[in-house]
Amino acid sequence: MRSKNLKILAFFLLCIPFDTAVAQSGGVDYPYPVRFFNLTIESKPVRMAYMDVKPAQPNGKTVLLLHGKNFNGYYWKTVIHWLTTKGYRAIVPDQVGWGKSSHPAIQYSFHRLAFNTKRLLDTLGIQQVTVLAHSMGGMLGTRFTLMYPGTVEKLVLENPIGLEDYKTFVPYQTIEQQYQKEKSATPESYRQYQKSYYPVWKPAYDDLVRVQASDLKSPDFNAIAWSNAVTYQMIYEQPVCYEWGRLQAPTLLIIGQADRTVVGKNLLSKEEQAKHGRYPELGKQTVRQLKSGKLVELEGVGHIPHIQEPEPFFRALGDFLR
Repeated sequence: MRSKNLKILAFFLLCIPFDTAVAQSGGVDYPYPVRFFNLTIESKPVRMAYMDVKPAQPNGKTVLLLHGKNFNGYYWKTVIHWLTTKGYRAIVPDQVGWGKSSHPAIQYSFHRLAFNTKRLLDTLGIQQVTVLAHSMGGMLGTRFTLMYPGTVEKLVLENPIGLEDYKTFVPYQTIEQQYQKEKSATPESYRQYQKSYYPVWKPAYDDLVRVQASDLKSPDFNAIAWSNAVTYQMIYEQPVCYEWGRLQAPTLLIIGQADRTVVGKNLLSKEEQAKHGRYPELGKQTVRQLKSGKLVELEGVGHIPHIQEPEPFFRALGDFLR
């Protein structure tokens, strides 16, 4: 009987939020206190890190921010500040497998990440959100909206990847091949890749390189590298671009017109690279498939509008939220 009671207690503890705030973890200071939500995934206890930032004068609305593959909640700091000054509560998770969250060896899927995120919202007592999703977060935000349409009031996709089906033109690589690539990463290789996000590189952008490169010094780097490899496979094998017509929520596409991001681009010839990742065309193609869609095109802007050109980004976001 005692053994059974202990098992029940352990399960209960894993299902409740763990609200210990931390100032620093993984060598990176986040802009707001970080809390942890405990989950069990495939019999493994894991922690999901998140920031819950409440405004001084709340308007009753909440925005859920979903990060991209090479990022975490840290890079939303200016967006969090903007939202909270407008009265919005900001919920900013590091998805399991990223940032300050656990990096378990599990089967990653957008469905599972969406499920984890919904459990977090439920635990916090949040019934409805606007989803703001960037890059890979756009694929997750789309899946989340499809799975939980009653939860999502509006959807904002900021230069999402997955506007095309990569597996139809990018050569297949095994998880083991991707893992070896992740294991060989260096701060300079991260910098070179992040340079592709912007038409013109500025020293200020090195801050995001620093954050990404902090993983290289982590004692859990092997687990991080494996998660990075498996989630590359997730993007490759789980497209969302065939389901735009199923979205019911009003959807805003903010598309930097200089973006040419393709997941697996280095595996393509120069000729093939030129055919894909053409965001000006992909944005127009996508918005035509949406039931309630709006497209804002930002000229001369690359993959991360909220970092490169915050003013037009916030103008577009503010108009849509109103």
